Amino acid sequence: MTDSMHGQKHVPGLLADIPRQGGFGPSTTKPWSSSPYHHPAAAWGAARSVSKVLISERELFAGTKAMLEMNHPVRGFDCPGCAWPDSNHGVKLDICENGIKHVTWEMTHKRADADFFARHTVAELSQWTDFDLEDVGRLTEPLVYDASSDRYVPISWDDAFTMVGEELRGLDSPNEAAFYTSGRLSNEATFLYQLWVREFGTNNLPDCSNMCHEASGRALTASIATGKGTASLDDWDACDLLLVLGVNAASNAPRMLTSLAHAVKRGAQVVHINPMKEVASTRTIVPHEVLEMAMFKSTDTGTMDVQVRPGGDLALIRGVAKAVFEAEDAAPGRGALDHEFLDRFTHGVDEYRAIVDAATWDDLTAQAGVSESDIRTLAKLYLASPRTIISWCLGVTQHEHGVDTVREFTNLLLLRGNIGREGTGPSPVRGHSNVQGNRTCGIDHRPKEAFLEALDAEFGITSPREHGLDTVKTVAGMNDGTVKVFVALGGNFVLAAPDTKFTAQGLTRCELTVQVSTKLNRSHLVHGRKALILPCLGRTEVDVQASGPQGVSCEDAMSNVQLSAGKRKPASPHLKSEPAILAGMARATLPTSATRWEAMVDDYDLIRDSMSRVLPGFEGFNDLVRRPLGFRIPQAARERIFRTPSGRAEFSHAPTPDVIPASSDVLVLQTMRSHDQWNTTIYSSDDRYRGIKNLRELVFMNRSDMDDRGLSEGSFVDIVATSKDGSQRALSRYRAVGYDLPRGAAAGYMPEMNALIGAADYSVQSDQPLMKNVQVRVTASA
Repeated sequence: MTDSMHGQKHVPGLLADIPRQGGFGPSTTKPWSSSPYHHPAAAWGAARSVSKVLISERELFAGTKAMLEMNHPVRGFDCPGCAWPDSNHGVKLDICENGIKHVTWEMTHKRADADFFARHTVAELSQWTDFDLEDVGRLTEPLVYDASSDRYVPISWDDAFTMVGEELRGLDSPNEAAFYTSGRLSNEATFLYQLWVREFGTNNLPDCSNMCHEASGRALTASIATGKGTASLDDWDACDLLLVLGVNAASNAPRMLTSLAHAVKRGAQVVHINPMKEVASTRTIVPHEVLEMAMFKSTDTGTMDVQVRPGGDLALIRGVAKAVFEAEDAAPGRGALDHEFLDRFTHGVDEYRAIVDAATWDDLTAQAGVSESDIRTLAKLYLASPRTIISWCLGVTQHEHGVDTVREFTNLLLLRGNIGREGTGPSPVRGHSNVQGNRTCGIDHRPKEAFLEALDAEFGITSPREHGLDTVKTVAGMNDGTVKVFVALGGNFVLAAPDTKFTAQGLTRCELTVQVSTKLNRSHLVHGRKALILPCLGRTEVDVQASGPQGVSCEDAMSNVQLSAGKRKPASPHLKSEPAILAGMARATLPTSATRWEAMVDDYDLIRDSMSRVLPGFEGFNDLVRRPLGFRIPQAARERIFRTPSGRAEFSHAPTPDVIPASSDVLVLQTMRSHDQWNTTIYSSDDRYRGIKNLRELVFMNRSDMDDRGLSEGSFVDIVATSKDGSQRALSRYRAVGYDLPRGAAAGYMPEMNALIGAADYSVQSDQPLMKNVQVRVTASA
């Protein structure tokens, strides 16, 4: 990276800016290679990968045992990986390759104990790769940064809590602190976290949703008055058409492959819409279907691929809507539109029709990057399908017009009454295991008044009403000095956020940074003047409090809430649960608080009792969550009750955005995870499903775009991104790799490429960083 291009100085704690073939993954000198992947997704490739992980982590027995406990409500633990719903058909091995990797990574025998930190300064650790930092193993006791030795040293829990409390009470305003949440936090811990923060007096609750599905929540709330999808797993099993946009299911939600395969088997149409052709749109062998595994019998996971331009999804779906209106004109009242539904339940369809009519086919096809013929084929599938679900992920939301795009999906569904019926509805694919539960249970920098009123009534407090800071504004606040204390419950903030150096620079300017974690990561090394690392129990570990073993709950991507109970002995006797850590910090911050912090930690049922009185749909929470499959949170929109200002589902009237770069030499770069990666945790420098071995510092490009620039396979290239504010950021000596992408599109791995995304590069609609729409120029390295 070239610091001079964006005026930032070197930040202590960041890995030196030396191009590495392995990127932030493990160091490797092995030759890199690239070749197409022609095998089914999951299948024996996944089984081999899992076996290697279990052996390398020396967890062959415990890891195998964990497979039988994972994703079994009440008697087992919820996978700490993705948020895909658990099977509702009693599958014994409802697991996936990445989930097992994630669990085994947590269950490792390795330890980052006091002796380890005594041997290594922070300056030394800063030169380690991010893989090597996490590979040290589980954190074992609370640590405080000692500036005189440049080391983390042990601190008692009481002293750590006292430091947090004194620092927070010493602020001029509670708004000088920000409290970040990773998606792994349980519902119970989430509820305590937001309660502490609001009783303290701020709504500064940035979370990982701000970077992934914020656009989905805002769009769905505006359209149908719920920030969540309405489709359930049963609906997926009943739909006739499934549109999957911007999703790489094989890596990001592998258990979704089962639903895709079952849909194709029973005759449903499954259309994958993505700039990159991913293996999830081809075929799979589902690992828990033992006979098919034994016979190497694969099942298709898609019936059609549409390679859309990055950001062109709105134009594509609007083209489908245009064809639907044309079909209605050709045969009025013959079923193209659901007139009864539109008349009874929607508002603004006529205005929407006018916008669609005014859009020309030439403009729609240019913006979508898809031919009129292909759009009409897609429209025919939609018109022929009584029940349709539209599902999407970050390939849709991390764009400037992400909110408008998701609202356009809802527009299309409304035209044919595809909401509030079996087999229909919008269905966002959430990433982290409880990211949706975090928002449900109060992690929201823009809380609703009804929630605050209920919270205040339950605890006798007065919550602040002023909106707080999201992730983008928190990073800005740390840099301008208005945010002085930063607390993170999980995650690896400095690598997850955009503009890596700007984020790191902000963290180093804080008076105190607090990281609640299970393993060492980069965010521990980029710290404030004072810094704490507070180690917590993992999802797999037994949590024993005064009243006995405890369970916690999580909400999946389809609003199901289930109980999770770890069974494994904790990695250290000095670990505390997330609720216990939060209650300790809360009591130290609010010593005269009437809230029963200690009692709620002694018995999590007391937390759930309060949640049942504050959260709609959680009435009787303690009984509901102990049902064999938990419960699904009720949604009015599923019953065609739309609690919008008009009392109806609202059509969006957004214009068709221009997503084509002004200059022909600019490519639109999308950042993404490799297959052997979960969020910022990188297991290896391979990406099996994209055919990559031993390489992360690469940029995938259309081969014609490579030819235009005089690049051959593996050529070293420099990548320069121009931000909205005109500043530039660069990565040097990456390798160009040809891939099946539309012309003008490119892709590469996060978190390495987050350095290209400027602080100004966020959507004005959602405040989300534009991680799927980075404007870059790629040239041969000198």
